[in-house]
Amino acid sequence: MELAELAWLIPAFSFIAFLLIVVFGRFLPGKGAFLSILAIAGGFGVFWLVLAGFLGADCAVAFGQKTCVFNREWFTAGLVVLNWGIIVDPLAVVMLGLITLVALMIQVYSLGYMKGDPRFGWYFAVHALFIASMLSLVLADNFLLLYVVWELVGVCSYLLIGFWYERRSAAEAAKKAFVTTRIGDVGLLVGILLLFNEVGTFDMSETFQAVASGAVGEGTLTIAAILLFLGAMGKSAQFPLHVWLPDAMEGPSPVSALIHAATMVAAGVYLVARAFPIFEAAPDALMVVAVIGLITALMGATMALVHTDLKRILAYSTISHLGLMMLSLGAFGYTAAIFHLVAHGFAKAMLFLGAGSVMHGMHEETDVRKMGGLRRVMPFTALTFTIGALSLGGIPVLSGFWSKDEVLLSVLDHRVYLLPFALIVAFLSAAYMARALYVVFYGELKAENQSVHESPMVMIGPMLLLAVPAVLFGFLSIQATSDGGIGTFLFFDKAHGFAPNPGLLAGSAVLAVGAFALCWGVYMSRRVDLEAWKARFAWPIRVWESKYYLDDLYQWGIDRLVLALASFIALFDRVVVNDVGVNGPGNAVRRTGFILRYHVSGRLYSYALGMAVGAVAVTVLWWALAS
Repeated sequence: MELAELAWLIPAFSFIAFLLIVVFGRFLPGKGAFLSILAIAGGFGVFWLVLAGFLGADCAVAFGQKTCVFNREWFTAGLVVLNWGIIVDPLAVVMLGLITLVALMIQVYSLGYMKGDPRFGWYFAVHALFIASMLSLVLADNFLLLYVVWELVGVCSYLLIGFWYERRSAAEAAKKAFVTTRIGDVGLLVGILLLFNEVGTFDMSETFQAVASGAVGEGTLTIAAILLFLGAMGKSAQFPLHVWLPDAMEGPSPVSALIHAATMVAAGVYLVARAFPIFEAAPDALMVVAVIGLITALMGATMALVHTDLKRILAYSTISHLGLMMLSLGAFGYTAAIFHLVAHGFAKAMLFLGAGSVMHGMHEETDVRKMGGLRRVMPFTALTFTIGALSLGGIPVLSGFWSKDEVLLSVLDHRVYLLPFALIVAFLSAAYMARALYVVFYGELKAENQSVHESPMVMIGPMLLLAVPAVLFGFLSIQATSDGGIGTFLFFDKAHGFAPNPGLLAGSAVLAVGAFALCWGVYMSRRVDLEAWKARFAWPIRVWESKYYLDDLYQWGIDRLVLALASFIALFDRVVVNDVGVNGPGNAVRRTGFILRYHVSGRLYSYALGMAVGAVAVTVLWWALAS
């Protein structure tokens, strides 16, 4: 067995941990939480073996990339043979590294954050299942297996977002996330079935080869690609299916960190990247990806700029950055999108853990207007949050700066007419991160926050460890040379080194630094009159605070259209289908029998009279006809 083939063990560990915790957790120390942590730690260790094995493996090349596929026959249905296997290529390896590292840090952090919760063991059980499902999704070598674990990811998100289901807001948020993402999942399923109908297999490699050979018509391919993207829109919270993600903040903060950094929202971006041979062959679909990504990025950035709930600010930030990743994919920036996905994952996990640390110290408070100066009482949290905010804001020379520049470069090369809008997103990204950073951690410490304390080391340690890749990942990825970089390992069709555009690099840096400087003038030195700006831009601010009225629009559609249609269908079902179609014949027979029973009297003279009347009637009828 090759070392790369050991990749199947990475999700298997967490699946086993889930089963053991569910069955035996109440008998184990810490309700079995250590099993979940050991499973993902073992998976992280196996990841390095897989990476080493993959680098030395002699595997086939597909679309310029070395691709190792290991599968076994699953079952046969007629002439269709379904295999169950894994695919190990640079995309899968990068995602395995991100998921296992971030998940390990979040699980260790959860030991402190979830301490004392009555469902402590169940939390870690579902956590393990969530991670196992996402890892299986990354490794799946066929669309059918991918769809199975794709749905399992959705189920786990439902369970974790609604973990505190006693709170109505959490239960509603879980249902909203589940229903919204199901809309996209229907599109994904139809797209998979459409491709299967065209190529006769669920196998990804065979499907991609059929697409490259022109075996699928252009129109069909475009429709299939858009349907696949519909599934990605749901999971990665793209407009107009983004509305579930801010409400998902009702779950525990470590869950938010996991969803936003390495699991659910990353699944959509991963799906488009995995199916990129299909999208690359359907340029119209790729244009849809770019436009939807840009709209999402702009909407998310503007909403993050005005909301006052710390976790929701970070949620809108995630929506915006996911939009940038989709924009990059739509601009043929395959490498840039995954580069930014990983850089964003490290920083966003750290930011959400930092938000959880603040909530832990402030008794679950999330309103940034009640914070300020927390760096004085939470120095380690402030340090890590600052690093994450600077990275996502695009401040040189942190990881987010390099990955965002690669995204902008892909837009410049292939969708230059969208570049001005992408630069606006870059500026707004820096602005909302600066706002959150300054308002929460800098300025004067409020008197009511004097008792706030730093979180325990079990929570601080993972945040400090995540700060390392948030700072260094960009350097490691670009290797500071023009002939190296992540593009020589992870690419589509052709390898490419790190070759930045100096003007674009300088321009994005100026925008980021300028946004932080502007926010300093607004929130720290008070040289910029914030109230005057609010009055001047009252209308757009109201729209942004109202989330573009999309939630209101959806609620109106549900109340006035969906429920009205449902009431009509229920009435039709009850009156026409049930009362007439089903019960009608039975009732007619029953009524007829009820009427006819009167001739069964049991009296002989009644029967004789009936016979006589009948004979007379027959005679009269015969005579009438004969005449």
